[in-house]
Amino acid sequence: MQRTRVIAGAAALAALAGAALWWLGPTAEPGAQGPGQGAWDAGAHGEAGAGPGAIAPGRVAQGSVLGPSPQGAPADSTDPLLVHGLRDTLEAMLLEAGDASDPSALKQRLAALVGRHFPPALAARALALAERYVDYRVALGRLDARAPQDLADPRALRDTMEARHKVRQQFFDGAEYDALFAREAELDRYTLARLEIARNASLTPDQRAQALQAADNELPPERRAERAASTEHMAAAAQTAAFNAQNASDLTRHQARSAQYGEAAAHALAQLDREEQHWQQRLDQYSQASARPGSDSAALAKLRQQLFTSDEQQRVDAALALRRLGSQPSGS
Repeated sequence: MQRTRVIAGAAALAALAGAALWWLGPTAEPGAQGPGQGAWDAGAHGEAGAGPGAIAPGRVAQGSVLGPSPQGAPADSTDPLLVHGLRDTLEAMLLEAGDASDPSALKQRLAALVGRHFPPALAARALALAERYVDYRVALGRLDARAPQDLADPRALRDTMEARHKVRQQFFDGAEYDALFAREAELDRYTLARLEIARNASLTPDQRAQALQAADNELPPERRAERAASTEHMAAAAQTAAFNAQNASDLTRHQARSAQYGEAAAHALAQLDREEQHWQQRLDQYSQASARPGSDSAALAKLRQQLFTSDEQQRVDAALALRRLGSQPSGS
């Protein structure tokens, strides 16, 4: 849990990074869909907030996801609904709607929430798109349940990308597809190219280095800058995890961070350390209260409101579940 929150915080730290954790190293293995509770759970919640190794979807609504396409093609700027960030807004609505027993129940919750995220003039279209996005999530969950497990195999990754691309084509027209997924098109090709290069045993070290550089050069400048930034804040997160494991002092942390990242970033990371410690302390307090025999649900609800902000309350159950998972013996 600590590492997860530190990574999230470091991603927001302007001194260290300005982009999401999307990028793979030359030998990193793209992450498969996490285990869900059936097709609906996997589809509805498995794709938001993609982290390192996430499989980027395709851009072009016609043709192969792996075929050539214009880089950095924007969403339809003449349509006020189909703008950059649309997918983030839909995911935020899903998060706010919370768990639902079935897609129909979730769609009903979205109908009550759409006015909070879209202006009245766009609400009807936005809701219709959100409902199709829910259906797409269901289909995606079924697809991921059948997907091959070894996504470190370039051929398996290519097949998975193609299958995911086809699912998206079923639910969105070209302009919608671009608005939701265009930014990630180059990441598909980039991820696959690096994986194929890394797994090509016939390449000499020099040839591999040249091929990786060529793959980097195919990215637009802003994507290359994002990759450089993500490498830096991922290193900061790993460093923080090592500090935590060693119970390093505040002075030790500050000296190492200021030397590597600068004084301002060192102070910002120290603030993240304090926030993380406070978060863990509050989780401890709530978890202990929940574990007491005969604990009263109304009292627990009141304690939850006292300890956590409204945004934090949405993450408490997941945080405690991760704690329980982390405390299980290996192989359990």
